[in-house]
Amino acid sequence: MTMAITTIRIDYATFPEGFDLSRPDAIAEVIEQALREIGIPADASDVLSHLKIELPTAQLGAASRTLAEMRLI
Repeated sequence: MTMAITTIRIDYATFPEGFDLSRPDAIAEVIEQALREIGIPADASDVLSHLKIELPTAQLGAASRTLAEMRLI
């Protein structure tokens, strides 16, 4: 069975204060860990001007809530 994957892209220019934009890999790790803690097998990575998050489409709602709580979306 194939799982549908969703990609979320967040421009670094929209990040709230408190994120160290000089360390994009660390930001990706923090976000990935936050999603994994709620059971979402996400993969976050730095892509020059934005952060890319890939996750199962079935868990998009839960991921969106977590990202909203982090003030990222």
